[in-house]
Amino acid sequence: MNFPTPLIPATLVKRYKRFLADCQLEDGQVITAHCANPGSMMGLAEPGMRIWLEPNDDPKKKLKYGWRLVEHDGGHFTGVDTSVPNRALRAALESRAVQELADYTDVRPEVKYGENSRIDFLLSAAGLPDCYVEVKSVTLSRQPRLAEFPDSVTKRGTKHLIELAEMVKLGHRAVMLYLIQRTDCDRFTLAADIDPTYAAAFAEAKSQGVQHLVYDTVISPDGIEIGKPVLTV
Repeated sequence: MNFPTPLIPATLVKRYKRFLADCQLEDGQVITAHCANPGSMMGLAEPGMRIWLEPNDDPKKKLKYGWRLVEHDGGHFTGVDTSVPNRALRAALESRAVQELADYTDVRPEVKYGENSRIDFLLSAAGLPDCYVEVKSVTLSRQPRLAEFPDSVTKRGTKHLIELAEMVKLGHRAVMLYLIQRTDCDRFTLAADIDPTYAAAFAEAKSQGVQHLVYDTVISPDGIEIGKPVLTV
């Protein structure tokens, strides 16, 4: 998935009110960008960080820049826009590039299910049980090469695990897919110390038959693509 508009580099001044970030462009101008990430962004919102913004000229948008990437030492990147994984994964699912889900021929996003919820993707194919796929963006890393989820307490995430387990009880297939939006990690684990309730719900959902997949991503200022499976530890 390529970014529709070429990204431009900037320096983070501060992030505030969760969805706003003041940034300094290379010409010295300070602008306010939209931050499409409701999480804590632990380790990703320190003043002075080199970031990448997507400009826009949409008259319907109040802010003319969107924060898309953080650049790390060694040429590594983290994608901070939580809407990107769904777009990138949809392209991968439709091209049947996710091996564990490649037998499904029909991909429908945002289908209602559970209690006032929408599944990220409902997959179907002749002769197979419907597959409910929930996607989570993973951006936290507190140890070298180890990605963690979540970066803050997520009651919504716990609710999704419970609802996926219910789908399994009804005879469907259910998958929680963690997409690591970092290029410096090759292992994954749950941050049980941050949200023990989520970790417990994950264990219960797994015991009920909910599967989990973890994939990394290939990230650059040009775009983001689904990469390869990642080991869970």
